[in-house]
Amino acid sequence: MKIDLSTTIGPNQFSNPLINAAGVWDETALELDELVASTAGGVTTKSATLEPRSGNQRPRYADVALGSINSMGLPNQGLKYYLDYVTTHDASKPIDLSIANPNPMDNLTALQMIQDSSFQGLTELNLSCPNVIGKPQIGYDLAALKQILQQAFKLFTKPLGIKLPPYFDLQQFDAVADILNQFPLTFINTINSVGNGLLVDPASERTLIEPKGGFGGIGGAYVKPVALANVHAFRSRLKPTIKIIGTGGVRNGTDVFELILCGADAVSVGTTLMQAGPQLFTKLQDELIQLMVQKHYPSLATFRNQLKAAH
Repeated sequence: MKIDLSTTIGPNQFSNPLINAAGVWDETALELDELVASTAGGVTTKSATLEPRSGNQRPRYADVALGSINSMGLPNQGLKYYLDYVTTHDASKPIDLSIANPNPMDNLTALQMIQDSSFQGLTELNLSCPNVIGKPQIGYDLAALKQILQQAFKLFTKPLGIKLPPYFDLQQFDAVADILNQFPLTFINTINSVGNGLLVDPASERTLIEPKGGFGGIGGAYVKPVALANVHAFRSRLKPTIKIIGTGGVRNGTDVFELILCGADAVSVGTTLMQAGPQLFTKLQDELIQLMVQKHYPSLATFRNQLKAAH
């Protein structure tokens, strides 16, 4: 059976649905080159601020058996660095340019810089970073969410998506989707890490990370049920023109399959990519293909958003 893994988000055709989550293996041009050379279907840059940031104090990341905790604090090389990269790379696969600024007005400045550049790929506005000290997540402030989108689409005409925090209440899904459906968004990316979790080392009786007293974003297998729920909830509420990148808890091809079954058009990988490196994408792709062959699904479209309820 011939298996077609291709998918489309906005004007971009992906050979397969796998991409890296913003913030993982993507801070430097060397890391981005490794992703471009991998079997990933697309590449996401580090979430860029207007000026370079060193991020939070270390230790700020730790792996554990079921995932990870981090409070990175948006370390990055600055928007100009990533704009230079995305406008000069070989364009062998789609690139998603991620931006995240603690000051909402800086996001508008960043969008204007991208608008004025030659970059024609996807732009991802990260409204969900839980690890900037002293700054709330815009994605949880519905008035602020609507305001930033209103301002963004007054100046930005290129394909734009937003990265969202995890939501936990059906009323939240209704309210957020009502706002998002008012705008010509190309995609959403759901979810970012589950913010302000806490993991401890019982031997030393200390937190695993230092910033914010040890509080940080939780990723990995811990968050997979939340990611599935957010993808499924938004797919049933958003306009079909708004595509979904599903993120959270991917360790194998079955996890990729489940996110697509719940409605994802593409799937990004964070914690497991951090642990295994870009060669992971070949493993995930092979496992996804094997599962699709077993289930007689020739393409992603044949099972995307086909989740059935128990009975």
